[in-house]
Amino acid sequence: MTLAAAPGQAGLQLATARRNAFVLAAAQAIVGSAGPITMATGGLAGSWLLIGDKSLATLPVTGFTLGVALGAFPAAALMRVVGRRLGLSAGALVVSVGGLFAAGALFASSFLFFALALCLVGVGNAFTQQYRFAAVDNAPQAYQPRAIGIVLAGGMVAAVVGPQTVLLTDDLFLPVHFAGAYLGMAALGLIGAAVIGFLRMHEGPSEAVADEAAPARPLAEIVRQPRFLAALVCGAGSYGLMTFVMTGAPLAIVACGLPQDVGFVGIQWHVLAMFGPSFFTGRIIARVGKVPVIACGLLLLAAAAAIFLSGTAVWNFWLGLVLLGLGWNFGFIGATAMVAETHRPSEKNKTQGLHDLVLFSTVASASLLSGHTLVTAGWDTMNTLVFPVAGLCLLALAVQSFAERRSRAAA
Repeated sequence: MTLAAAPGQAGLQLATARRNAFVLAAAQAIVGSAGPITMATGGLAGSWLLIGDKSLATLPVTGFTLGVALGAFPAAALMRVVGRRLGLSAGALVVSVGGLFAAGALFASSFLFFALALCLVGVGNAFTQQYRFAAVDNAPQAYQPRAIGIVLAGGMVAAVVGPQTVLLTDDLFLPVHFAGAYLGMAALGLIGAAVIGFLRMHEGPSEAVADEAAPARPLAEIVRQPRFLAALVCGAGSYGLMTFVMTGAPLAIVACGLPQDVGFVGIQWHVLAMFGPSFFTGRIIARVGKVPVIACGLLLLAAAAAIFLSGTAVWNFWLGLVLLGLGWNFGFIGATAMVAETHRPSEKNKTQGLHDLVLFSTVASASLLSGHTLVTAGWDTMNTLVFPVAGLCLLALAVQSFAERRSRAAA
């Protein structure tokens, strides 16, 4: 038996969900800057540390995304035991420690240690990725897409904080480049842990009611749902394509003879485009639905590849990176909102953990392939590969939509 919330309880539930969404958006702005810092400098720092073969230059970025994948299940499991607030605070502290280790690796000129340090930063970032799921805990269903959008909108501030941290600290420890950026990352992690302390989560009682009303299903049963599979394919495809192209972009910019500052600014605009639309993406989803928004995101990723293929001027890189960010925003938020519909509250931790494990394993593979593909096959080949992958994701989305329409018609 389920209990309907009284009007006063519903209002309090919505008010708490709004507060938590904005707290998590602030944490995203601060702790989430670790991602832009890593993406803007990871490949360049790897190239600077390497002697000889530069095809492994993006390995530290791969370490970061691999850390996110490895941390997905532990993050979900820890939060099930200690709750969202303590778990997310612990993740911010892991980001801080990883930043300290990365700076130390740069001072020691150790490529391997630097890659391992960014892997640790990625483990901390696995907790950051849970912000979007934490935002929908106990939130009214109609508010959930908007809550996800608000949290990811915090990344718009991170898009400024991350690259600006790099630009403002690059000269502090010369001839050691980027060490200041990672020391800044360590400080931001500490600040973010304090911000997360303002969350108001009511995990125990609400989940206990949900568990009694709707017992958890086996994970295999959840995964077999066509809606979950389509959301996972489109989410992993959107994130993987964005990472594959974006990771190689700073290296391609330098290889074309442009200043590396063009890459820093391009990444800044890219991350702004990733998170800026989040202010209204949730409203768009509520108005037109998740499937059209995801499809639009995939088409924008293909458009970005077309812009990159049309030339190597500054505007090609900057406009392409902006479209790449917009495509990620629509594809990823839409897919995340779709995943949230496929599990019960009692199933959220294991479902979200598996989802992020698959998602960020794909992203890690994409970042590793990025540097190798750029060196061995070239920038044009990288972007040409976007089209078939985006096409497969659109096909999965179409098949799922067709299957749902047939099911509704049969009912």
